[in-house]
Amino acid sequence: MKIIAACLCMLFSALLVSAQETPVTGSLNEQRVALTTAAVALDASGAPALEATLRTTALNGAPETPVTNVRIVVKNRSAFPYAFVSGAVTFYDAAGVRCGEGVFKADAVAVDESFESDLPGLRIRCEAATWRVIATNLLPRIPPNAPIATLTRTLSNFVISIDGETHPIQLDKPLTVTLGEKRRTIIVRAP
Repeated sequence: MKIIAACLCMLFSALLVSAQETPVTGSLNEQRVALTTAAVALDASGAPALEATLRTTALNGAPETPVTNVRIVVKNRSAFPYAFVSGAVTFYDAAGVRCGEGVFKADAVAVDESFESDLPGLRIRCEAATWRVIATNLLPRIPPNAPIATLTRTLSNFVISIDGETHPIQLDKPLTVTLGEKRRTIIVRAP
């Protein structure tokens, strides 16, 4: 009886743990690219934040002789200057198996500014075929006491369609439409 109870507890705990996992959505998943292609790191909203290109071309490592000296150039592709950025670079072999990873960081990166970095701790133990870049920290540079609202992205215009008739609508701006004999005011607000 105790063995059955222990097995049930183990089964239910495994189910609870798997139910709490949040799957990575396609828009927030950095894609692996060929070594000759620039890798793009996304910010929390899924927009491109950093773009990295490899300076080092010889990435043929082995378990006995790993490649440890790799240089990359990282460019700020976002609309915001950053006070601090950091990230991880991961290399994969032709079968898609991870065979090396390193980290980078930089202070005070302006919009469209690039910086060169090595990858401390990197040990590529295979013949790398693809790679990806992930932004782990993107700390925006803002003046002291600046309102946080200035960091929000510009929202696109929305269109509302009522009985086939389209009307442009903006957030927090009233739209007055006539429905039947009554005039109605519609205001769309962000949460």
